[in-house]
Amino acid sequence: MVVSLKRATGLFMGVLLLLLPACFVTAQKPVAYSLAQLVDSAGHNLPLLLQKEALVRSAEAGIKEAGHAYLPKVNVVEELSVGSANDLTGPFLPVPGTLHSIAGSINSESNYQAVSGNLASVYAEYELVNFGLRGAKVASARAFAGVQQADLEKERYLVKWQLGRLYFEILRTAALLAVDSQDIARYQAMYSISLALTRTGVNAGVDSSLARAGLSRTQVAYNEAAGQLRKLKLQLEYLTGIVQPEIAMDTSGIEKRIVGAAGTGSMAGAGPGTGNGSGAGSGLTAGDKSAPGAGMGSSGQGTGIPANPLSDYFVRQRLLFGADERLARKSYLPKIVVGAGGWARGSSIQYSNRYESLGEGLGYQRLNYLAGVGVTYDLFNGIHRRDRLAVLDRQVEAADYALRQQQLSLHTQQLQAEESIRTAQETLGQLPLQLSAATDAYQQKLAKYKAGMINLVDLSNASFELFQAQSAYITAWSQWYTSSLDKAAASGDLESFIQTVK
Repeated sequence: MVVSLKRATGLFMGVLLLLLPACFVTAQKPVAYSLAQLVDSAGHNLPLLLQKEALVRSAEAGIKEAGHAYLPKVNVVEELSVGSANDLTGPFLPVPGTLHSIAGSINSESNYQAVSGNLASVYAEYELVNFGLRGAKVASARAFAGVQQADLEKERYLVKWQLGRLYFEILRTAALLAVDSQDIARYQAMYSISLALTRTGVNAGVDSSLARAGLSRTQVAYNEAAGQLRKLKLQLEYLTGIVQPEIAMDTSGIEKRIVGAAGTGSMAGAGPGTGNGSGAGSGLTAGDKSAPGAGMGSSGQGTGIPANPLSDYFVRQRLLFGADERLARKSYLPKIVVGAGGWARGSSIQYSNRYESLGEGLGYQRLNYLAGVGVTYDLFNGIHRRDRLAVLDRQVEAADYALRQQQLSLHTQQLQAEESIRTAQETLGQLPLQLSAATDAYQQKLAKYKAGMINLVDLSNASFELFQAQSAYITAWSQWYTSSLDKAAASGDLESFIQTVK
């Protein structure tokens, strides 16, 4: 029994030791994020967006505050006092300080004997008619909340746009890094071949030195590209709040795509958004909707273009100034106020000028009530209203110009993006020939160099031409995606574009 238990324990521990490395590798595998997931993470973690959300909630609370500002006012006062009653009859201005009585004593001589008093009062007031002022204030508060919401949506939109450009820039840099890696491999091969030829006496020793210098140069370029990629990922980490984020991509697929296109001399089916080649393997395929011109609104009117948060903000701002203008017109109208109150009072001074004990003044001895309706209007309100409306009119005019400027800017950006897409498509149509020719030339030069028929400079030139062709393909490919992103952002279709990027 004991032996069997030990054997079972040993077997369990052996299996556990075998499984632990696999579990560790699985746990350490980085999570790859799509563009839509990165955008969602930024919305939940970027402090700038969280600040804007807090301002929206504050503005929404301001709507309720504006509505409650016109509730009836009810003041309740209970006051116990001890002091002298040695005043004189006469009026006074209600300046800040001690409240004076308008009634005086009934004796000619001063009397500083302390007396007690008790006063309780209730007063209620309500603006019965304010000629639409309350509605105008609530409308202004709603308009302000609309501006805050539009500001939040604008910032979200800009962050999405920034993340999209950063996303494709990271993919471009990673793809160029793969090209640099191939360039290093070619120069490593050159160096090995030149070193072998130098040892056999076929080539001079300078060839191996030149090859070594070329290899060092390509390694420096690779290190710089790798450093740039790390900085881009740090920017992505700042925006999304994700520690060391990884993008769902496979750069080896990009290499196969380039090499395959070069070997066949054709890039049919390998263009952006086709779903073939390394696009599917690298997470770069945008699907049918991201094909050039698909899913994008035009810059014309009445075409069902989704609202663009970048221009909607200025629309909301214009509405706010209009609401403030209506509020200003209502603020300087008369107000009809209804008020009512009652009070009870006690005093230790009794009838016939008898000063009783202080305790006599602690109870209520007389009750009074009062109600009335009043109309209030400042005779200078006409001047104030004219001055205020002059200020608001200029703000409305400025808001109109700002909206027109933003619409013009977005329209121009959309046209520029469409031109960049067209240029990228034309370039991608020509690059297969260049890439195929550069590959063939390099292979031929490599064979001739191995045979000692050409020098290293000729082979290096061929390698450089191949590197240039590969880099040009990556640049054109990146230009197509970035320009498509810019077009979607300018036309207000950014969210749909992001969702189609797989």
